[in-house]
Amino acid sequence: MPIFEYACGDCGREFEALVRSDTVPECPACHSKHLAKQLSVFATAETEPKMPAMAAGPCGSCGHPDGPGACALH
Repeated sequence: MPIFEYACGDCGREFEALVRSDTVPECPACHSKHLAKQLSVFATAETEPKMPAMAAGPCGSCGHPDGPGACALH
């Protein structure tokens, strides 16, 4: 059963709803069916640790992977 995000066109409330294919969602505050589906943002679980941030190079600006003195700014 998917979760959708909606904004009510009558009262302006934003909410999430579990919606089956045979149901019509309604606003939990005013029971209006005048809804606009919102773009959902979802989170994921990280399975691998992030790589550590590279330290800044001797000039303090880029941290070039080839080592000190390798960047074009130095």
